[in-house]
Amino acid sequence: MAFLKKYSLLLIILFITNIHAQERVQAKFGSPTPKDLGMKYYSKIPDAKAVILYESGHNSIEFVGDYLKVLKKVHRKIKVFEAKNFDGATINIPYYRTDDNKEKVKDLKAVTHNGALQTYLNEDNIFDVDDSEHWSEIKFTFPNVKDGSVLEYTYTIESPFYYNFGGWEFEEELPKIYSEFETQVPGNFVYKKLLYGNLPLSIKETSLMSRCLVVNGSSKAADCEVSTYAMKDIPAFKEENYMLAKSNYISRVDYELDYYIDFQGFKNKHSKEWKDVDKNFRTDKNVGRQLKKTSYFDDKMPEDILSIKDDLEKAKAIYYFIQDHYTWNGNYRLFSDVRVKDAFEEKKGNSTEINISLINSLEASGLEVKPMLISTRQHGVASLEHPMMSNFNFLIAYLTINNKNYVLDATEKQIPFGILPFRDLNTYGRVMDFDNESFWYKIKPNTKNVHYINAQINVDEDGYFKGNTNEIHAGYMGVSERKKLSETPTNDYIKEKQNTPQGIEISNYKLESLNDLEKPLKENYEVLLETETVGNKTLLYPFFMKTYFDENPLKDENRNYPIDFGFPITNTYLVSIDLKGMYEVETLPENKIVKLPEDAGECSVVYEINNGKINAKFNFKLNAFYFNTEEYKYLQKFFETVINMQTKEPIVLKKV
Repeated sequence: MAFLKKYSLLLIILFITNIHAQERVQAKFGSPTPKDLGMKYYSKIPDAKAVILYESGHNSIEFVGDYLKVLKKVHRKIKVFEAKNFDGATINIPYYRTDDNKEKVKDLKAVTHNGALQTYLNEDNIFDVDDSEHWSEIKFTFPNVKDGSVLEYTYTIESPFYYNFGGWEFEEELPKIYSEFETQVPGNFVYKKLLYGNLPLSIKETSLMSRCLVVNGSSKAADCEVSTYAMKDIPAFKEENYMLAKSNYISRVDYELDYYIDFQGFKNKHSKEWKDVDKNFRTDKNVGRQLKKTSYFDDKMPEDILSIKDDLEKAKAIYYFIQDHYTWNGNYRLFSDVRVKDAFEEKKGNSTEINISLINSLEASGLEVKPMLISTRQHGVASLEHPMMSNFNFLIAYLTINNKNYVLDATEKQIPFGILPFRDLNTYGRVMDFDNESFWYKIKPNTKNVHYINAQINVDEDGYFKGNTNEIHAGYMGVSERKKLSETPTNDYIKEKQNTPQGIEISNYKLESLNDLEKPLKENYEVLLETETVGNKTLLYPFFMKTYFDENPLKDENRNYPIDFGFPITNTYLVSIDLKGMYEVETLPENKIVKLPEDAGECSVVYEINNGKINAKFNFKLNAFYFNTEEYKYLQKFFETVINMQTKEPIVLKKV
């Protein structure tokens, strides 16, 4: 193993400058300190329900018997302040498995400390549960949890998978006083270390350990690189409205295997190029082979669809046929449990079965279509730099007709052709072009997402304000309303529409184009407005129907993460109120306009009186849908002004 020692000398040169002397925290399992037991609250976050007092992870590559394994050792202590409001007493320890091998969870110990009383976890209360084709988890719940308890556990994962070396998350839902991750890697294993998040490390050290790995029956040994990362006083990670997956922002360190040199001196490259990924994907039994069922779907496609001459119209017909044929079972699958023939016969399938059926059907009809891998919004943003299949969790169709591209996902019933479900709107997807090399494609939302309201209101002879209202929902606005209507009985849907701060009653409600997804959804109804009387004055709020934003979506004082609304939005609200000579206007709200910088959005409200009629127009546009944290304050102020213009400024009337 002389080559290992030569590599280790390089480590000294590369990492000596990163060594910083910092104070590390130590803890012994089963021996909480008097301070741990006596703590009444966490001084930095007094209202915290619990705090992680200490946690450490130690990952290393060592011999276990005659085999080299990755060992992942974890130790954690949690202080509980409010047991009835604490939902972290159940612990899940995931581990990976394949058909040929699996990780093992060993040396699991857990104890609840209540002062001097210690209640240990009974082995009968430890459960092994399969979650998916390749992942299982060990589950247990701490016994005897009370206010003031210290929950402590430790375990080791023994893994044969060098590529699954593991990393460490410093942030989670609970605050932490101290969190440490140490790795011990022999010089013949080379990992890329990736740091994420905005929180500063209090310790970042790298050093060399001589002769850390000794080959059984040999005098040869390898040196190791030892790296230590630690953070102190870590706040709880708080998810915010309109943010992408927390995995994009959470402070953590990841290890990705680049290559290793085996004991014969051969270099084994693990990091793949996209051409390697393309090949594996093409031959995968769950995806690649399922993409070759075109003849099956050619036979299943109705003749009236196959006979359509226009390619775009044919593609739409195929899309709606697959969408209507299937019911999505809600399962996300990519490389497991994909059997399109069985799914088609059962008219039910997972996400990949449905969209592979769509791809096969489009291809069987002579259209140019390719599979496209994406990561959904809650799965995290796929790395553009590293070709890792774990970045993806969903497959959709990438269709080209007359040099125009369409991305399609047929899993949801209310989604029109050419629009992706909201969950799919997540930066980039990877188009798997088997004739050439795969490539990135920027995912763009539908641009015309409109909610339009036109109300014609009259004062009747009894002084009531009533009239006709028409609403139009297009793009994602139409998708949203169609989903509500599909999940809610019509009477309940109408009751919800009536639930506005201004107060209204709806009658003679009618729908148009509910099932024709190619057309905007239309609602027509009669409405009776409630007014507010103050002395001899009548207050009338003209914008009585809810718009997309009927309250400020950004209420927190500060923002830690970017804001992503997903798509641009337009709300237009036209109201005409004929006073019929029974009222006169005492006060109209001011005409106003408020704008975001760089044409990111604007909102205006305009009032006018003409021949005894009040005409009011509210026009809101959010042209940009992604904003950095630095833009939060003025965006928050923008929405505050918009909501006030829409809901807080009444017309003041006086009876004639």
